[in-house]
Amino acid sequence: MPQILPDFSNSVKLKYVKLGYQYLVNHILYLLLIPIMAAILIELLRLGPDEILSLWNSLHFDLVQILCSSFLIIFVSTVYFMSKPRTVYLVDYTCYKPPVTCRVPFSTFMEHSRLILKNNPKSVEFQMRILERSGLGEETCLPPACHYIPPTPTMEAARGEAELVIFSAMDSLFNKTGLKPKDIDILIVNCSLFSPTPSLSAMVINKYKLRSNIKSFNLSGMGCSAGLISIDLARDMLQVHPNSNAVVVSTEIITPNYYQGNERAMLLPNCLFRMGGAAILLSNRRSESWRAKYRLVHVVRTHKGADDKAFRCVYEVEDKEGKVGISLSKDLMSIAGEALKSNITTIGPLVLPASEQLLFLVTLIGRKIFNPKWKPYIPDFKQAFEHFCIHAGGRAVIDELQKNLQLSAEHVEASRMTLHRYGNTSSSSLWYEMNYIEAKGRMKKGDRVWQIAFGSGFKCNSAVWKCNKSIKTPTDGPWIDCIDKYPVHIPEIVKL
Repeated sequence: MPQILPDFSNSVKLKYVKLGYQYLVNHILYLLLIPIMAAILIELLRLGPDEILSLWNSLHFDLVQILCSSFLIIFVSTVYFMSKPRTVYLVDYTCYKPPVTCRVPFSTFMEHSRLILKNNPKSVEFQMRILERSGLGEETCLPPACHYIPPTPTMEAARGEAELVIFSAMDSLFNKTGLKPKDIDILIVNCSLFSPTPSLSAMVINKYKLRSNIKSFNLSGMGCSAGLISIDLARDMLQVHPNSNAVVVSTEIITPNYYQGNERAMLLPNCLFRMGGAAILLSNRRSESWRAKYRLVHVVRTHKGADDKAFRCVYEVEDKEGKVGISLSKDLMSIAGEALKSNITTIGPLVLPASEQLLFLVTLIGRKIFNPKWKPYIPDFKQAFEHFCIHAGGRAVIDELQKNLQLSAEHVEASRMTLHRYGNTSSSSLWYEMNYIEAKGRMKKGDRVWQIAFGSGFKCNSAVWKCNKSIKTPTDGPWIDCIDKYPVHIPEIVKL
């Protein structure tokens, strides 16, 4: 009987082969320059000082050549530094922590659902099944108006929630950074579903008596990815306004959007969305670089609104009884997957090391020329980032991204724990996740963070940050009283 060949996949340490390949490709320029520099150095040593001096003296420079060369160097340097984008720093940020009086345990949520939907037990049962599989914990919060039976979604109550969340986050930001209201040059507030008149940005200006020449923006209707759209807008504004501070406020007001009908597709947001908000201070001032936590590296935005299914997959609409709510399509996850695919196709070349880009290119050419059935190569984004902040839109969203990006449990820990402790806080969830990583003491100087968010329209947006300094474990923030008990095990189904 012929000898069976050994299993090379087990006998050879392929892990180290891959690591060697990555090091070789990523440092190819250095590896080529070293022998060249060594050869030059050996040649200089062989010539000796007298021959080097005579070679230098043989070169002839006149005054015109020196002046022209100096002018060219100064001109090129000036053009380079003038056209170079201004560095945008994230000085600091704060997250709103709701009071315990707003807490909604599962038992309270289901009791209210039974009373509000007493004529439709199937809708109650549907909400219970969703809640059991949602990944939420017992400490998520809803605004005071949603605690009444039935809820009281009045304009006054909605404004009250907005003032509570936004002003609390802003006050914390002022205390944490020492920023004065008069120092704010740019203000951006994003809230998707509550857009009163005057706007929420005007409400902030009135509260803190901000300057009359402040550049203010109020973004609405842009879904859970609006926070990164606000960051992108702030970056663009900071490019044209030197020596400026920008404050971004991201939140979602739940009060006017609690659905009280029977449509299942519109009941789903009731089970997932919870109150929350964040305030972020960005600056392009060089004087802020020493204390800034992060530096903004890239923002990549993808919009799939040209496709009708994508446009309508998250849609505010009235049901048959005239009750307004947000309808979530069954195609939501597949549409989100397509949006993510487009987004990472754009961001990949910006962040991936050469080794991953080369493998992706070779696979792509092989599929186009040789065999279309070849399995496409999924780049290893763990080579580009140390931390991942995936929008905590729901367990299914996190599961899908973990699978598609081949991430470990630790990479998605911040997203899962944020969903468990605070629920889906819409555009602000990314900042609760980043604060979780900091509270765990994992954020080190040079670490790269990838924030990924999805929103209605349909949009997938990404932001890449680089940590400026090793961040000490914070002594305040939304995780201060519970970080020690996390991570917790989250079962697939919590029986209610």
